[in-house]
Amino acid sequence: MTSKPSENNALGAESFRTQRPQSPSPRRSERSHQAILTAATELLEEKGYVNTSIEGIARRAGVGKQTIYRWWSSKARLIMEAYTAKVVCNMTVPDTGSVQKDLCHILDRLFAVLTTKAAGAVMTGIMAEAQSDRDLAIAFREKFIYTPQETMLTILNRGIERGELYSNLNLELTMDMLYGPVWYRLLLKDGALDTAFAEELVIQLLRGIRV
Repeated sequence: MTSKPSENNALGAESFRTQRPQSPSPRRSERSHQAILTAATELLEEKGYVNTSIEGIARRAGVGKQTIYRWWSSKARLIMEAYTAKVVCNMTVPDTGSVQKDLCHILDRLFAVLTTKAAGAVMTGIMAEAQSDRDLAIAFREKFIYTPQETMLTILNRGIERGELYSNLNLELTMDMLYGPVWYRLLLKDGALDTAFAEELVIQLLRGIRV
C-alpha cells in the first residue's frame, strides 16, 4: 500500500516545472532559422565550442549577425538549441506499461547518440567549457538537463499512477540518481554506455523506489 503524495514530492515537481526553459523569440524565416541551426551544429562538430563563433555561423548560414542576435541572446543559447535538436529531438515518451522498460528504452536511445564520436566529443567539450562560462552552463541545464527530464518525469508519474512506484517519491532526486552515472561515464570514460549498463542502472534505481 502506497502513502499519500508528500509535500516534498509536490514541491519537487513544482520546482522542476518552474525551471523549464522559456520559448525562443518569434522567428520571421523558418528557412534562415534552420540554416543557422545546421551551420552551428556543423561548426561545433568541426571546431568545438570555443572555436565556433557567431561570425562563422552567420557566414556559413548566409545570414547577418544581427539576424542571429535577434533570435538568440548569446552563442551559448544558439549552440544549445542547435545541438538539442540533434540530440533530444527524437526523445519521445515510450509507454510500454512498465517503468523499467520505459527507462531502459530512454537510456538506450540517449546512449545511441552519446556514443557516436562527434556527439560524445561535443558534449564533453560543452560540459567542460560550462564550468567557466556561466551563460553556457545555464543554457546547458535548460536544454540537456531540464528538457530530457520532462520525458523522465512523465515516465515516473505514470509509474506512480499505476502503483509501481511510491507516491511520495522525490522526483528530482530520482532523476539525478538516474542521469548522474550517465554524465559521469561520459566525462571520465569510466565504463561503457550500452544496453547492459542501462539495464543494470535502472534495476539498481528501482530497488529503492519501487513499491
